[in-house]
Amino acid sequence: MRNTFVSLLAVLSLSAACAQAVPEPAASAAVQSAAPTGFVAPALPRPDESNAERTKSQPGNNAPFWRGVHGSGDKPGTSNLPGAEKGVLIQAMVQYPGSKLTTAGEAWRQVRNQWIIPYGGSLLLITLLALALFYFSKGTLGGHVPYTGRQIERFTYFERAAHWSNAAAFTVLAVSGVVMAFGKFFLLPVLGATLFGWLSYALKTAHNFTGPLFAVSLVVVFLTFVRDNLPTLDDLKWMVKGGGLFGEHEVPSARFNAGEKVVFWAGVFVLGFTVVASGLVLNQLIPNLAYLRGDMQIAHMVHAVGSVLMLTLFLGHIYMGTIGMKDALSAMKTGMVDEGWAKEHHELWFDDIRAGKIPAQRTPDKPSSAPLAQH
Repeated sequence: MRNTFVSLLAVLSLSAACAQAVPEPAASAAVQSAAPTGFVAPALPRPDESNAERTKSQPGNNAPFWRGVHGSGDKPGTSNLPGAEKGVLIQAMVQYPGSKLTTAGEAWRQVRNQWIIPYGGSLLLITLLALALFYFSKGTLGGHVPYTGRQIERFTYFERAAHWSNAAAFTVLAVSGVVMAFGKFFLLPVLGATLFGWLSYALKTAHNFTGPLFAVSLVVVFLTFVRDNLPTLDDLKWMVKGGGLFGEHEVPSARFNAGEKVVFWAGVFVLGFTVVASGLVLNQLIPNLAYLRGDMQIAHMVHAVGSVLMLTLFLGHIYMGTIGMKDALSAMKTGMVDEGWAKEHHELWFDDIRAGKIPAQRTPDKPSSAPLAQH
């Protein structure tokens, strides 16, 4: 009992000595006044105190070290890592309106995990559900105008090659991007951590290498089809009537209808080139850029949002080009359509061909088609 009493006195004496040794500036005093009884806040470091002295006088107080690491000190530290920010291992603290103080990296992570991923995933699921409902309610469009057996060349060899090259690159990017962004929700529980990790790494590598190929093919597709995608007054009529998708007959259109032109200008031009530009930044393929962490985080958010919106548009395009419209996929595979198909889906284009304004066949080595009926 006597030993216990002596030990207690020694602890109390040591605590009193430490409390007297700790300076109490205004900021520290304010914290102590609101703290529980017996709590002593860590002392603020003296400007002239070295790290070695601070280690002895304030063991465990690493605040000055971490201030230097995350960049809020007077000057960055020293590192052998490459890059413009090699001396700053953690980004500086930031505070946005209505949010607590955090690092810029943590703020970016919150935007990704709390906004882009949940809302982007919901948009994709809603789009898939809407297409499924439309298919089960309308079925495959087309087949209302009898086929005549006379063929019209809708796409040349070059146009199909450009389209399929771009489509193949887009498929690789879309699948890999979806797995990297959303795979942990639907694949990780099924495959397990090890297999999912290998799959994600392989798809990430494929994503990085396919991106530049997609960029080149996108430029080729744009230059190939831009002329026939220029807007006209007939497109306004098509938009007002919704293309006739909810009626008995489609609204007459040129070679590409207004819906396809929206996909071209919004999906290929605006979103496509936005995704390509941000992707080239993320791949560090644009010369003379510093590639700072803040810039890369902005590029990632632009890339993610643009990719989700582009995929949403292209899901509708893929649907109409496969199961949504009869013989649409065959047209892109062979390049040929029946004149009945052309009359039903693109009547203005068919009328121009009958009037001789547009040739029914543009590839010289294709077998000659029978003359178009003049009716």
